[in-house]
Amino acid sequence: MKRTMTKLLAGVLCSVAFASNVYADEGMWVLSMLNKRSQKQMKELGLKLSAKELYNPDGPSFKDAIVSFGGYCSGVVVSPDGLVFTNHHCGYGSIQEHSTPEHDYLKNGFVANSFKEELPNPDLHVSFLIKTVDVTDKVNAVLNDGMSEMERRQKVDSISHVLEKEAEAENKQLRAEVASYYQGNEYYLSLYKDYKDVRLVYAPPSSLGKLGGDTDNWMWPRHTCDFSVFRIYADKNNEPAEYSPENQPYKASAYAPVSLKGYKEGDYCMTMGYPGSTNRYLSSFGVDERMKTQNAAMIQIRGIKQDIWTSYMEKDAATRIKYASKFAQSSNYWKNSIGMNQSINDLGVIAQKQDLERRLQTWIGQHPDMQKKYGTMLPDLEKAYGTRFNAARASSFFYECFFGSAELPRFMMTLFRVNPKKLTPEMKEAVEATIGKYADMDVNIDKHVFATMLEKYIEIVPEPEYRPSFYQIIDKKFNGNYRAFVDSVYDNSQFVTTQGMERILKNDTSFHVVKDPMFALTLDLANSYNRIGAKIEKENDVISLNERKLCDALREMEIDKDFYPDANSTLRMSYGVISSYDPLDAVHYNYYTTTKGILEKAKKGAENSDYLIEPEVLKIFNGNYGRYGNKKGDMNTCFLSTNDITGGNSGSGMFNGKGELIGLAFDGNWEAMSGDLVFSPKLQRCIGVDIRYVLYVIENYGHADRLINELKLK
Repeated sequence: MKRTMTKLLAGVLCSVAFASNVYADEGMWVLSMLNKRSQKQMKELGLKLSAKELYNPDGPSFKDAIVSFGGYCSGVVVSPDGLVFTNHHCGYGSIQEHSTPEHDYLKNGFVANSFKEELPNPDLHVSFLIKTVDVTDKVNAVLNDGMSEMERRQKVDSISHVLEKEAEAENKQLRAEVASYYQGNEYYLSLYKDYKDVRLVYAPPSSLGKLGGDTDNWMWPRHTCDFSVFRIYADKNNEPAEYSPENQPYKASAYAPVSLKGYKEGDYCMTMGYPGSTNRYLSSFGVDERMKTQNAAMIQIRGIKQDIWTSYMEKDAATRIKYASKFAQSSNYWKNSIGMNQSINDLGVIAQKQDLERRLQTWIGQHPDMQKKYGTMLPDLEKAYGTRFNAARASSFFYECFFGSAELPRFMMTLFRVNPKKLTPEMKEAVEATIGKYADMDVNIDKHVFATMLEKYIEIVPEPEYRPSFYQIIDKKFNGNYRAFVDSVYDNSQFVTTQGMERILKNDTSFHVVKDPMFALTLDLANSYNRIGAKIEKENDVISLNERKLCDALREMEIDKDFYPDANSTLRMSYGVISSYDPLDAVHYNYYTTTKGILEKAKKGAENSDYLIEPEVLKIFNGNYGRYGNKKGDMNTCFLSTNDITGGNSGSGMFNGKGELIGLAFDGNWEAMSGDLVFSPKLQRCIGVDIRYVLYVIENYGHADRLINELKLK
């Protein structure tokens, strides 16, 4: 289908305010769940399309212009030849892999001037949703209330596997995936088509693509030109294929036109993408635990690790390139956790949850049938969370210290899924992927990080019951010298280089893996981590059961409302309007920024490297913005909407009421960092890069006019 998305996008503004404390622009909505009430609201908001034009499992529709990018971000197809726009930080890993000190595409950007110059990325894929089917009845048919949570999970996994294989057998080009919704109360099967030949086409220099760095991350105002461009390739039949020089640009069944008109406050804005996860139905007890365990561990441990990495990255260009992508990923959720904890406190999120739970408990008490079903739900949750807290805290810090910091122990975890005597293709692929990661690891840096984490862990978690047994060896054999212990392990391991993994692939029977000191250390870590988990299996089951009941009870209490499910990496749409906001008394944030802010920040580059912009890059902001400029003679750079997004939405297209692309979503705002747990309509904003800013940079930095010519500009 060659028609563009102008008509296809117009029907998307469909969210429904599903409860008294939920607002019209809240929600990450599943396309196949749209009902007549949703469609009526779309019409009232001025949209032209039917739900079938938005989502059609039997033919081309809007969904066919949206991709899951790599399984961790989103993207939008913008040309008949499979051109994909996503965020710079989504393409960052691929840009880094192609970079060297001699060809530093991170620093200088990249432009492919022809199809032949577009760079392949073996580990990258994009996925198109084909259709989503409700399989709740089929899953529930194998479940019963007498099952333990472990038995329930096993049954769900088993029937899901059966359903997935049945669906894939009908079309071997597709991948099937069953996912749970509403905390495991419903199940849907989605079919995807995965394209594995995805090539880098354009990247701006990082001084624009990451402008503001950690300083501006999650903040407003923003001026980041957060985009990169890739192209999907297919075989001669336009079907998925592994990389081959013979592959051809994918012929898109649907793609989005690009608007040059801009927007004003109050204009409709919609996003479509693959948000990772939210926990909007989580209990107050769960929110409190997350603050003090998972978030606290990320804040403390990642900050230490990043400081160590930075000390090496600043000294050497090759090291900077090696660690650039890893640092960005780590830092992103480090700062996210800081902001989330602050926002939970500032917005009184736990108190909001407690108020809702009190209202729910009153409703339960008024209905005997609900009392029987949910009467002990909240007390059971409170008790279970309290009982498991110490172990949950230890588990979070253990993971961040030992599996989330030093890289070599994490590499070793691959081997726990491998049987060297019977190496399946999947096992071989996992080992080969791990071998590829060695290129971006510096052994001395890894030693430094690991030794530091050994010391920090027992400072933060002093209880001996949560320690790996090798701490006794450190005390007795190395006199408490953590670095000496780490040096000994690394210096005597076959896995400090790729040699150990390669011997596994060759099925080298003379290699006694279990005797390797790094394997032995990692096995001790894994066993210790599992022991911590085993201490709270009972509480975990109680929490799993009753969090599921809590979501179900909330939906029963307001049965006439439409509830959206939490994000779970499946295709979702959200809608809202272009909107400024007031974060504090007497503080107003405008809904867009301009190049004036770029020039202002560039003046601070000498004192803050996050604002350092090379002179040859800076000179393109000369005031001559032509068709990309605004009515004031300047050019908009970023803008705000009330769209409901989370991690995974990065790279999602942002569209106007006609279905034209106006920007790419790339961030949320600091004041509403608790958005994964509760939606805050007065404060929560989606930050997007203006598509005119994107096109201007493409045209004026690298002069990639051939890409502009592919687009349908409106």
